[in-house]
Amino acid sequence: MNKIAVPLFLALATSVSALAGEGMWTPDSLPKAQIQTQYGFTPDAKWTGRVQRAAVRLAGGCSGSFVSPNGLVLTNHHCVNSCVQQLSTADKDFIKTGFLAKDDKDEIKCPEIELNRLDQITHVTARVKKATEGKSSEDYGRAEKAVKSDIEKECVGNDSETTRCDVVDLYHGGVYDVYKYHRFQDVRLVFAPELAMAFFGGDPDNFNFPRYDLDMGVLRAYENGKPAKVADYFPFSKNGADAGELAIIVGNPGGTDRQLTIAQLESTRDLDLIPTLFLFAERRGLTEQFRSESDEHWRIAQNDLFGIENSYKALRGRLEALQDPAVFALKRKQEAELRDFVNADPARKAKYGAAWDEIARALGTYRNIETRYKFIEYGRGIGSKYFDYARALVRGAAERGKPNAERLREYTESKLPSVTQHLFSTAPVYPDYEKVKLAWSLTKLREWLGADDAFVKQVLGKESPEMLAKKLVDGTQLGDPAVRKALWEGGADAVAKSDDPFIVLARNVDPQSRAIRKQYEDQVESIIDKNSELIAAARFEKYGTRVYPDATFTERFSFGVVKGWDEKGVPVKPFTDIGGAFAHATGSYPFALPESWLAAKDKLNLQQRLDFVTTNDIIGGNSGSPVINRNAEVVGLVFDGNIHSLGGDYWYDERLNRTVAVHSGAILEALRKVYHADRLADEIEAARKR
Repeated sequence: MNKIAVPLFLALATSVSALAGEGMWTPDSLPKAQIQTQYGFTPDAKWTGRVQRAAVRLAGGCSGSFVSPNGLVLTNHHCVNSCVQQLSTADKDFIKTGFLAKDDKDEIKCPEIELNRLDQITHVTARVKKATEGKSSEDYGRAEKAVKSDIEKECVGNDSETTRCDVVDLYHGGVYDVYKYHRFQDVRLVFAPELAMAFFGGDPDNFNFPRYDLDMGVLRAYENGKPAKVADYFPFSKNGADAGELAIIVGNPGGTDRQLTIAQLESTRDLDLIPTLFLFAERRGLTEQFRSESDEHWRIAQNDLFGIENSYKALRGRLEALQDPAVFALKRKQEAELRDFVNADPARKAKYGAAWDEIARALGTYRNIETRYKFIEYGRGIGSKYFDYARALVRGAAERGKPNAERLREYTESKLPSVTQHLFSTAPVYPDYEKVKLAWSLTKLREWLGADDAFVKQVLGKESPEMLAKKLVDGTQLGDPAVRKALWEGGADAVAKSDDPFIVLARNVDPQSRAIRKQYEDQVESIIDKNSELIAAARFEKYGTRVYPDATFTERFSFGVVKGWDEKGVPVKPFTDIGGAFAHATGSYPFALPESWLAAKDKLNLQQRLDFVTTNDIIGGNSGSPVINRNAEVVGLVFDGNIHSLGGDYWYDERLNRTVAVHSGAILEALRKVYHADRLADEIEAARKR
């Protein structure tokens, strides 16, 4: 991230009113007056409701949108990449060849993708705060979790198969809403281009611009074995995005930290980002080594490697932002302004004044337990899909026997459909790869906790990480979804009697895992949540809802324009074109165009815009979001941000932060002239005529 002089930085970022492009706004709280002033457009209730329901969330961490009345969903290739890999085999590698369903019958179910359409938002702040009033620490955390579980269960009712409800904390506990979703778990792959085109330029080009990617994937939601009928969807614009045009992005940004305290930001930098980056760097080398050993290993590990490299680059950008003195100068100024406001009034000071110090105290506790928490409960120390399955079975057996409000949050009634979807997934598990990952994670467990640590001794005994990994993987049957389903349905008795080595391991370590989790929740999380709520209340007294809430992987609207930027005196144009992809191709990975594109070159309009940038404010989780115009027509598909956007977790700079998207015209051009996907292109274009 470029170092920016403090006075300019503060001038850009301290205004309470969001600047052009800044802001991730909830559908029920759009800054309509500001949008009208900046863009000459006022989104009314009918427009907003239609857009809200036409956008979707991929529960695994991406966004998408309906683009036809028959449940067709547009998202990114990297959001469906895991599905493409899971459906591939050594003989039929859709990662390399791409995938196209010629007809409905050829659309294949993705083992683990769930789509969520946001249908309703209900305010429940008063109910949650009544339940937690007067409570602190462990009692606060228990009461908050219980009331959330009750609200979600009531919201879902008897329709858990098609309804999902999540209580969402906004403004760090200043507001609580319950989001009611229509759940689609029968989601089928329709189209994915070759990885070589979807990720042209690979990691060197990631988070950069110019880009020349067709990072798109197409899914279809099914209900009762047939394509889902949806009333709200986005037609494609006839011309696509143009320079200076209003660009609206509707998606599910995963999380931002723009309202954290200084103590929280320091903890994030020192205790979370730096250790995580060390581990990612090692894991990347391990994965690259495995992938280099054969073509089959390349296929098996490619999705993991993409995720590791993408996360490493993104987290490095966040770290660089938190190492920039100007960022902390801004954050200290913002915190001081709010604390001065609180301290200026005795009543406010008595109510809110201690909140910052209480959070800092909780983070002192976190510093003492964070390594154990991450390696024992968070999963860093026993890294294998087999263990993930085993833990879900062991904990599911225990938690389902408890009252809903007393369960671990991930095993409440409203969450169980997602648990079972992953547990019963038909996605293949590769034993040789699991041995490599497990042995490495066990090595890290011993390295970070110490060879004499009681937990390490319990897990490893007298065996080396490599020996134990081989023994566990060779002895397990949890790679078979039928075995996992039988254990789940058999309940606590079946799990207790199982001698599967991963089940035995999960049973043995669960008491220690639960203990460190409870310590974290009671002594860290609940204190931070309670006091963040107090700070949020103080912020509301000063600013109201003129400040947008931090992202929470829930639907947000972002408003901006199609616009390039100035990179150290050099103008960066907002568009690339298809001809530029051919000009940048070298024939070698990752700048090798696939054969399908080379064969179609003479048929393609090389001047067709391929990728473009906008000033919209986005973050991870927005991948797959539609870029729409004021008529709610698709003009592009979000797939990235530029390098400056990596610090967007903490602040937004309208001069430099850019969203990167595929142009809608390039999508149609490629479907028809490269992939001969006329059935798909016809369906997309027919939606415009309705």
